[in-house]
Amino acid sequence: MTTTLNRRTLLRGATALLAAPAILAYPRGAQAATTLTLGHNAAPGNPRGTAADEFGRLVAENTGGEFAVRVAGAEQLGNEQSLLTSLRTGAVDMTVNSQGSCSALVPEIAALGLPFLFDTSDDAFAVLAGPVGAALAQRFAAVNMVPLGWWDNGIRHITNSKKPIVTPADLAGLTIRTPPDPMTIDIFTTLGAATEQISFGELYIALQQGVVDGQENPLTNIASSKLYEVNPFISLSGHKWEVSPFLISQIRWQQLSDDQKGQIQAAADAATQMQRGLIRDSEKKLFDQFSADANLKINEVDKDAFRTAAAPVAEIWKAKPFGDFVSQLIDAAKA
Repeated sequence: MTTTLNRRTLLRGATALLAAPAILAYPRGAQAATTLTLGHNAAPGNPRGTAADEFGRLVAENTGGEFAVRVAGAEQLGNEQSLLTSLRTGAVDMTVNSQGSCSALVPEIAALGLPFLFDTSDDAFAVLAGPVGAALAQRFAAVNMVPLGWWDNGIRHITNSKKPIVTPADLAGLTIRTPPDPMTIDIFTTLGAATEQISFGELYIALQQGVVDGQENPLTNIASSKLYEVNPFISLSGHKWEVSPFLISQIRWQQLSDDQKGQIQAAADAATQMQRGLIRDSEKKLFDQFSADANLKINEVDKDAFRTAAAPVAEIWKAKPFGDFVSQLIDAAKA
């Protein structure tokens, strides 16, 4: 059984008890399920949240009710950085987190977001299925986390409240919110924009109040968090791809038997494929939806100009202490 929490439920005040998740019931004599917690930052309806719910359902099914998953989205258990800390200490069992936040612990993962490295998500997953993914899994293990799957955070685009972005020169004078991801910061600094790092849960208000002019995200996140309401200019830059690692605490993982690990991994594999499929399906649908909305201005960018302007970023990253990994990644992406 999956119990999904949401911010609306928590804010219902006097009616909270009526709206609270149902208490699991078991036949007399049956042992209560062990509850696993899974935190993420996505809004309701986002493919990340939908697949997390499906994972919980599959865990209960695969384990015959031995385990239940409590899914808490929309940063209810903390923002992504605090979720990673809780994961390492075992206070939270699992999280689907962003590439940017994970890069604070595994710097190499940010290299997946090199500008224009991947044309499609499928290209990226083909690389992660090989030695690159194995190397990243080892790095996560070194910081007490085990990847259960690589989820899709999509090809990212730029939105803002001021004007269409067609060439890198159009970014001059704009402040763009980025996640706490050194790769994204390097990309936009190289392209000539100022950057601010703001928690995703606070992004809508920051855009609404003009704290920043714009942001960058895949169409799915732009839609599910309604960022288009405060950023009507959507420029299809496709400047980078990002992964969302699905992680389990190594503390919890080591407590599981081999059979339990297999059952949970099988649920994770199915949820991973579901999440990737939801992203694929949503991107075309959202493009059509945004294009038909008279209140929005959606445009293509000069990709060649962006590629040329962002090219120095790869050399910056090859010069880092893990430059060999960066070169390995670039070679794998070209193969």
